[in-house]
Amino acid sequence: MSTGTLLAIIIPIVVVVALAAVAVSLMMRRRHLRERFGPEYERTVEGSDSRFAGERELRAREKRHDSLEIKPLPPVSRDRYTREWTSVQEEFVDRPEDAVHDADRLVTSLMHERGYPTEGFEQQMKDLSVEHGRTLEHYRAAHEVESLSTRSQATTEQLRGAMVHYRAVFDELLSDGGRAQPAPS
Repeated sequence: MSTGTLLAIIIPIVVVVALAAVAVSLMMRRRHLRERFGPEYERTVEGSDSRFAGERELRAREKRHDSLEIKPLPPVSRDRYTREWTSVQEEFVDRPEDAVHDADRLVTSLMHERGYPTEGFEQQMKDLSVEHGRTLEHYRAAHEVESLSTRSQATTEQLRGAMVHYRAVFDELLSDGGRAQPAPS
């Protein structure tokens, strides 16, 4: 066989193998993003100009998140937050709007102590999405009612729902996303 014939056979094989490797790599990256972000993956991709743009946004969130110093709470802080949450729940009976505002402040405070920046709701959502993508809908729903409440437009049932949503986010942040906590030293 001549060199030209061998090259005509080998080059297309190499190109096909390279394309297959790229395709597998893209599929693995997409799978990683879907698993890490949960429902937030679809929400971000659907809200973007293209799947590629949405995935680029998610990778940028991962990169920002990796630069943060997110830490678990020490047991003393965890106990304090648990007591504060109980107080907020008790407040709901007599002052539901105030309780929802306090629940929002408590979740924000918990985020801050864990190491999440708290400079604005949209950025909070992006930062939380990396490790807590499965509870973001709770946070969105609670925040929406909290905003209605600020304008005195939320019903008692909406306020009750907001408390349930805030509780889901609170529990997730308090437990460090369900990960085991390091033993105290």
